[in-house]
Amino acid sequence: MKSAKIHTFVVLEKYNKFYMAKKTKTVETPIDKRETFVSLGKKFADSADSVSEKLEILYQLQLTDTAIDRLVRLRGELPLEVETLEKDLEQIEGKIANINAAIDEQTNAIARGKASIVEGEAMLEKYKAQENQIQNSREYDAINKEIENQDLLIQIAQKRIDEAKNAIVSLKERLEIATEKKTIIEEDLAAKRADLETIVESTAKEEEALMAKRKSCSAQIDERTKIAYDRIRESNSNHLAVVGVYQGNACGGCMHIIPPQRLVEIQSGNKLVICEYCGRILVNKEQ
Repeated sequence: MKSAKIHTFVVLEKYNKFYMAKKTKTVETPIDKRETFVSLGKKFADSADSVSEKLEILYQLQLTDTAIDRLVRLRGELPLEVETLEKDLEQIEGKIANINAAIDEQTNAIARGKASIVEGEAMLEKYKAQENQIQNSREYDAINKEIENQDLLIQIAQKRIDEAKNAIVSLKERLEIATEKKTIIEEDLAAKRADLETIVESTAKEEEALMAKRKSCSAQIDERTKIAYDRIRESNSNHLAVVGVYQGNACGGCMHIIPPQRLVEIQSGNKLVICEYCGRILVNKEQ
């Protein structure tokens, strides 16, 4: 009886140890880019870093991204315009190459036609010389048939030469237009590139510092939070994912009034608070 009680106690103790170990084990759920902020908030709460520290890093990341966005806006449409002009230049160069190839082909056609004419005239002389040696009507008909064929071949060759010459005239007109267009594109592209390089050079040091700061902030944020942050930025036209409180009681992103309880939570800095209207992350910063 005593042995049975001891056995039962040992089994219960092993079960309790197994149950507690299983209960305390943390299971990392897969990252879902469409996940709700409930799981993200739980991730914040379960993190070893304090919520306030993570919110501050997110806010600094937002400030950095906003500054980078400002530099991008400073460049305006220049990068896109340069890219478009580069594609236009590539297309016009391809068109010019095709026209030149067509001109070469027509030039070769003229050369072939002239060679055919020379050959045909030589054959005509040969057949006409043979006319003096004709002995019967059958030979006469055969020689005349060959002379007619050579005349026809010479006419066809000459016609092809004339067509090739007309085609070359037309192709050269197209080439002139395309070359003028290429010159305009090259001049425009050179000016746009110069403007873009001037802006890039003037902001290079600032951009380098901002990119270094962004890299530092990103390294301190877990992958799930970064995905959520990027998703909020992409969903808003002004690319603001983290905003402060506007005039003490409104969201700094959408300007909707924040409920008092939410304001208390934001001010405490101990909880991830999401604007219920625009989905932005709210932090304890006055805007």
